[in-house]
Parts: sequence; C-alpha cells; structure tokens
Amino acid sequence: MFKKDEAGGETIIAAGVRVEGDFTSKGRVIIDGEVMGNVKTEDDIHIGEQAKIIANVHARNAIVAGEIKGNVRIKDRLDITSTSKIKGDITASVLTMEAGAALSGKCSAGDVSIQKTKPANAKAQDEQKREEEPKKETPQE
Repeated sequence: MFKKDEAGGETIIAAGVRVEGDFTSKGRVIIDGEVMGNVKTEDDIHIGEQAKIIANVHARNAIVAGEIKGNVRIKDRLDITSTSKIKGDITASVLTMEAGAALSGKCSAGDVSIQKTKPANAKAQDEQKREEEPKKETPQE
C-alpha cells in the first residue's frame, strides 16, 4: 500500500520515544513509540504493534497494529491488524479488519453519502394505494 515518496520524506517515532503535542507531517509516518496529541499526515501512516497513541489520527492510508485512543479518519484505505486496539470512531473509504482486532466506537466505511430514498416497501405501498383508489370514468362521445 505504501509507496516511496521522496518529496514528503519519512518520519519515524521509534519504540521507547514519547511525543507530546500535535504532530503534523506531509510525508510518510511510522510510529512504534508513544504519541499524546493529534497526528496528521497528508501521506500514509503505519502504527506498529508496540505503538500507543492517545490522539486523533488523520492520514491518506493507514496500517494499524498498535493501540489508539482517539478518532481515526483515513482518506483512502485503513487496514486494522489482529494486534490492534482502537477506542474511538473510525472513518475510511476502504476498511479491512483482521480477526482478533478490537474496536470500540462508530465505524463509517465506503461512500458514506446517503441519499434520501423511500424504504424498499414504500414503492409497493404506493402501487397498492393506486390500485385501491376508485378509477374515474371518462365520458364516451
């Protein structure tokens, strides 16, 4: 899923490193340590098995294998592995979740724009009403 992008660079928060405060990047982000604050990148993010994040996460694509306490908003694809724990709402265009992963929150995936339509049985009810209405006779000439 991730492609090498020289323009944005890459940021790594290694295991044993703790970052407090909001974090913004234009390039790829790899987190194996702890982050307390919002994390936002225009590119992809990989959250490793040892990562602990208490923050909202925003990215283009994401692989989550660690722990997140906060909302996750992914523009394209979100892969949640079997070792991940997410406590918060998630939104993504494409979502995959392996067996064993833990999620506590609301989930929105795919095209979440919902058009107002009649319920499936409403059309049948409309047709039945039309059949039950008395038919008006037209005068013959």
